[in-house]
Amino acid sequence: MTANLFSNAILEQRKKSDFIQKDFSFIDLFAGIGGIRMGVQNAGGKCVFSSEINEKAAKVYEANFKESPLSDVTQIEAKSLPDFDLLCAGFPCQPFSISGKKKGFEDTRGTLFFDICRIIDEKRPKVVLLENVKHLIYHNKGQTLKIILQNLQNLGYEVGFKLLNAKDFGVPQNRERIIIIASQTKVFDFDLLALQKPQILKDFLDTNGDFEILDKSSYTLLSDTREQESGLIFCGYRNKNIWKKGIRENTLHLSRVHRQPNRIYSTNGVHPTIPSQESSGRFFIYLPELDIVRKLTINECYRIMGFPDSFIKDESLAESYKQIGNSVCVGMIENVVREILMQGLLDE
Repeated sequence: MTANLFSNAILEQRKKSDFIQKDFSFIDLFAGIGGIRMGVQNAGGKCVFSSEINEKAAKVYEANFKESPLSDVTQIEAKSLPDFDLLCAGFPCQPFSISGKKKGFEDTRGTLFFDICRIIDEKRPKVVLLENVKHLIYHNKGQTLKIILQNLQNLGYEVGFKLLNAKDFGVPQNRERIIIIASQTKVFDFDLLALQKPQILKDFLDTNGDFEILDKSSYTLLSDTREQESGLIFCGYRNKNIWKKGIRENTLHLSRVHRQPNRIYSTNGVHPTIPSQESSGRFFIYLPELDIVRKLTINECYRIMGFPDSFIKDESLAESYKQIGNSVCVGMIENVVREILMQGLLDE
């Protein structure tokens, strides 16, 4: 299914609608540094509980939201939680040992998803919003996603999911993530999401700063470049002359093992997905107007995920790169929640 592409005027009209100015509460599980929380708050939600087990991420979360989420979700007593309308969770992807042969909680015991289910079962939120990596669709030959959907249905919810891309929600990053919406009343219609025209990276960059600029001898630019369907413009690569046999023309220096970190993309397109495994910030971009290749700064990484410049980051640069790679596109979450409100899923 292809979502409707709304004009900016219609999008703004939907944002200003009285219908979405509704007070609602939510909890933020597997909260990370707070990307989901920020998106839901931007849509009008009030967070009444948050949980994150990683101490460094929890410290950044507390610095920005003035409350500590540090806790182990497996130790949460569901009955003790305050009432809430919306449960949000960017949960880890884990294999299920029984592979869907049974129904209900038996398929998920021993996984963190089970803890989400037991909280849902006890608190009965109106809506559940889950976020995960694209690979969840194929994880364990599709059985993982099948059991997740089945468990939510067994809990009495109408369930839908879709693969969404951050570039359709106001930021220049090709970042696909699966969003699962479970509602007590009806299936969420993803086709009504108001997608935005993709932005280009150069409009999100700093014009001044202490930039790490590569020497021209350390990279090669391609003579023939074209914009890919994803919006990426692959225009060059850092010279990593490790393998020589079986390499296509113009890709001599691309490491056969680590190709993506060596690639250079034009700022006239979008940026590839910022990965969670990255801690050294190996994101190099080509600025055609200046004819230079430089590293994307940490502030720019956060900006193309929809975080404000005022966001307080970890003191460690390496940790900040890892944390933003583990986070979510704020605008995507905000737009999904606004549409949840527009479709009346949080109504009484």
